[in-house]
Amino acid sequence: MAGVLPAGAAVPAAPGATAQEGPGGGGLVMVLDSSGSMSEDDGTGRTRMESARAAVGTVVDALPDGHPAGLRVYGADRPRGCTDTRLVRPVSALDRAAMKKAVAGVEPRGDTPIGLSLQKAAEDLHTPSVGAVGTRTILLISDGEDTCGTPRPCEVAEQLGREGVGLRIDTVGFQVEGAAREQLECIAEAGNGRYYDAPDADALARQLQRSAQLSADGYRLRGERIEGGATTAKSPSMDPGQYLDTIGPGEKRYYAVSLDAVSTADFAATAVPQSGAAVDGLDALSTGLAYGDGDSTCESDTERFLQQEGATPLTSAVSRIPSEDGNRTCDDAGRYWLVVERQSKEGSDSARWPLELMYGIEAPPADGVTLAQSQPEYGKGGKHAALPTGDPRDVRGGTGFNDATELKRGVWRDGILPSQTLWYKVSAGWGQQVRYDVEFANEPTVENSVAHSYGGTQLFTPARFPVDSGGEFRSTAMYSGKPAALRMGSVPIAWTNRYESRSAVRPVHAGGDFYIAVTLGAKAAEIAENPRIGVVLRVAVLGNELAGPQHGASARTHEPGGTGVVDAGNTAGAADSSGTGGAGWTGIAAAAGAGAAAALIAGLLLVRSRRRADGQTTRGSA
Repeated sequence: MAGVLPAGAAVPAAPGATAQEGPGGGGLVMVLDSSGSMSEDDGTGRTRMESARAAVGTVVDALPDGHPAGLRVYGADRPRGCTDTRLVRPVSALDRAAMKKAVAGVEPRGDTPIGLSLQKAAEDLHTPSVGAVGTRTILLISDGEDTCGTPRPCEVAEQLGREGVGLRIDTVGFQVEGAAREQLECIAEAGNGRYYDAPDADALARQLQRSAQLSADGYRLRGERIEGGATTAKSPSMDPGQYLDTIGPGEKRYYAVSLDAVSTADFAATAVPQSGAAVDGLDALSTGLAYGDGDSTCESDTERFLQQEGATPLTSAVSRIPSEDGNRTCDDAGRYWLVVERQSKEGSDSARWPLELMYGIEAPPADGVTLAQSQPEYGKGGKHAALPTGDPRDVRGGTGFNDATELKRGVWRDGILPSQTLWYKVSAGWGQQVRYDVEFANEPTVENSVAHSYGGTQLFTPARFPVDSGGEFRSTAMYSGKPAALRMGSVPIAWTNRYESRSAVRPVHAGGDFYIAVTLGAKAAEIAENPRIGVVLRVAVLGNELAGPQHGASARTHEPGGTGVVDAGNTAGAADSSGTGGAGWTGIAAAAGAGAAAALIAGLLLVRSRRRADGQTTRGSA
């Protein structure tokens, strides 16, 4: 026993694990068309190359300090030639002055060897270290199609996209149409990326910024490297902790776990495809807990994209919750398997996706205390709840679960890119419920825009379980540049919620950090003039925090100036994980080394579980 983590603490990586706090093997190489056609007037009195130089400078200014970036050009050195491609600035820690100087010296001259340039650009990007899965982006800017024929650009992009985990190819078409646009769209789709249309210089700068920022703000993965088995016989053993793997289309991965007969075990799998990569709305990530020979399932969950604008992070989760009488097959102590499966339609992204796994244990309650009743109703936390008002404060959302930005009660303002998901976390304890609204701003739109996109949000429990909207809330809305609002929240947190059947209630059974994910659809890139779209969050944690999950528990008190969440005069501090006031779930850290493992057991509760009547139905339970 290594100790108990404070509620809401990040799960540290085990010794020897991959902890990716930064880009983690990521980087950006811009591939700039310098063929003869770039010397033509772009309609403003400047050449296309002059506008491209200015746009690249805008991108460089917007990238974070030190982000690995480089520049490759083609068609710049001679009037003819299908081998005319050159790396003018190697991929290295960002040097803004050097990058601007490099692009300033490029003059348009020759042919358009796009296929060869893509091959070379992939070599320019650093190979990720073992276990690292960063976002490596090739950003192709072109005003025409390939003029060399071989290698064929779409075939090159397909091969690179299939073979390179974490690699995406975005394309920007500068004043293109017809066959040239079709080819650039094909390259982006085959390369796990997005096509951005730039009919003028302002659009070019805007679209380049969007692609480059998505590269820099990719999901920060964290965990110990593991490789799931194709069968139960080949599955690795997994202790409580956080892990990293990858998964391909149609693939099923098995991980062996040993469970006792009394503890709740929580499992979550988060697939992290390239933002905006091609997916079908019914493409899915499934998790299940299998036993026996591996063909029988205790519980399963399937999550789908349910939109066709492009991929976003997708999380599926399952729990083993012991039954009241202990007579179900899945109550037995023994060997089980976490099963993760990716389901993909033909034409969807064919790349392997990074997979982040979380496995946590909730220790059984002790004897002597009667637990409070379950809380299956929203009560004052429903869709008409009064939320904070006033001027918003600026905030910057994180890239995923591991670096989600902490929010307290209040009004917060951020900016979101098309295809992006921003992440936040809010602390809540026993008896409290999370409630928030998301408002997408009224934005100036591009001329003649008729596109529609969407805004979406998802709430996750501390164990990373998606919380269903329960028919009360609105978690997606159409976005066309005009204001759009979403509402989301949870029922109050109660230990006995785990015995309820509704997916909006059952996961909300332990306190800690709840996660808020906010997504903007990829097609918003065809709508808004500004690179980022404004978004406002109104966040509250309703109700007094109780000292524990037991019946009749008193409201907790906190030291003045603590880190609590304030709600309408009530203060709720960050719950600890010891004693009867424990928040209930904090995550588990596996300590691997020399063939031994030590687990941190979170959510130690000194209470007795209230038993439900026989025959209680729970989602997906055996």
